[in-house]
Amino acid sequence: QVQVVESGGGSVQAGDSLRLSCVVSGRTFQTPTVSWFRQAPGMEREFVALISWTSASISYSDSVKGRFTISKDNAKNTVFLQMDSLKPEDTAVYLCATRRGYSGSNAYLPSVYDYWGQGTQVTVSS
Repeated sequence: QVQVVESGGGSVQAGDSLRLSCVVSGRTFQTPTVSWFRQAPGMEREFVALISWTSASISYSDSVKGRFTISKDNAKNTVFLQMDSLKPEDTAVYLCATRRGYSGSNAYLPSVYDYWGQGTQVTVSS
């Protein structure tokens, strides 16, 4: 089994920064990539960023590219999401997810992920 736990959310002003953390534990050798998603009230879950433990794959959604940075600490099985220049439209619950094996071109689809964290709230006020 694999466990996923996020932390680091909070309430900030527009233009501020936050760093989210995602710790993946358990059979992590089965989960080569880790992704961040977000979900605002009444909205569908949206892909934010992805990283592989080998760093061979890193990708971002267009809405966060240039403002968010995904990184990792393999020794701690932790993936980070550095969020800069936050906007009110970034307000959402941010969730970390992983899956057994590679997802290829379907990495942006929430349905392909096997393991999810409980989420951490990010609120950005104007």
